Amino acid sequence: MKKVNRILVIIRRYNGDVLLSSPLIDALYKHYEAPQIDLLVNDDTLGIAKTIRYIHQVYTYSYKWRELPLFSRIKNEFDLFRTLYRKYDLSINLTANDRSILYAATASPYAVSAREAEHKKSWWKKIFLKHSYTFKNDRHILLNNLAPLKPLGIELSHIELRTNYTQEAKEKIAAQLKEKGIDKFIIYHPSAQHEYKVYPEELRNRLLKLLNQLKIPVIITGANSPLEVQIKNSLPELEYIYDFMGDTSLDEYIALSDLSLAYIGMDTLNMHIASGQNKRIFAIFGPTLPQIWSPWSNQSQSYAAESKPVQTYGNVTLFQADMPCVACGLAGCDDKGGRSDCLYQIDPHVIFREVSEWIRKSV
Repeated sequence: MKKVNRILVIIRRYNGDVLLSSPLIDALYKHYEAPQIDLLVNDDTLGIAKTIRYIHQVYTYSYKWRELPLFSRIKNEFDLFRTLYRKYDLSINLTANDRSILYAATASPYAVSAREAEHKKSWWKKIFLKHSYTFKNDRHILLNNLAPLKPLGIELSHIELRTNYTQEAKEKIAAQLKEKGIDKFIIYHPSAQHEYKVYPEELRNRLLKLLNQLKIPVIITGANSPLEVQIKNSLPELEYIYDFMGDTSLDEYIALSDLSLAYIGMDTLNMHIASGQNKRIFAIFGPTLPQIWSPWSNQSQSYAAESKPVQTYGNVTLFQADMPCVACGLAGCDDKGGRSDCLYQIDPHVIFREVSEWIRKSV
């Protein structure tokens, strides 16, 4: 390729996917000597997209467009295609989504994209792309996101997931902690985007009562979704448990996480933020496939490649139920977002033993 000055990266999935595209962006920025890099994301991931380093501009796609009258829907789509048209030297799309591939092909004559393995689904996509690669459903999402580097001839000897936040956020959080007399602390994040990923209330509160015995502040984090409000209202009142749910912006949360000793909680964006800060992580997994979504360890350059009741790699300990169906990858046992029986089989005493042993040796 000739010199690359402008790059568009398209990542239209969830918050975690967007954060886990940052090592790709770091590699592109370094290899092409500080080009302008823009992002195209779903509008509900705009917050995390704005925290990624080296990003100049963020475009958004909204699923709400589908609810608009036909003319308005067509206009929004047309305006986005027109805005992107041949604006970039290189475009990279990280999913096999049909629309996203067309965005990539529109944005640059040199488009690289993921595609499905099945020929009948992907044959036409190759026509619009300079290079394509297979999105592997059994490969860690971070490694999938780095796959476009190979056809570009870019090699990485070390993969580093990192996070970014403002000095203003750090100062605000530091002042908040000082006001409450909190110095060293652990984050416990009990929520997730979907209820089928959430550790049940009874077990969660038993775990909090055990953690309270350590006499180290445990800060409960979360936002203001209906699920998180429900969790907030069910928290036990304990001496060393501090409720910060709904009290921080995303920028402030990332700063708070960076000041913490460790992360305990569910497999969600906050877990990946902690892994990007090299925190000690104790992750509670239900039906989610760990070989795709487990925390990446910068320390060991590894992830959980299989399911086990308890496994530790690098700075990460991951907990799953000891059941033959784990992990199934479904959205709950009914695959419709309902109850996940496996989460009811993870003993809070097992989690507590791992946490307390680490504290005894390290804190």
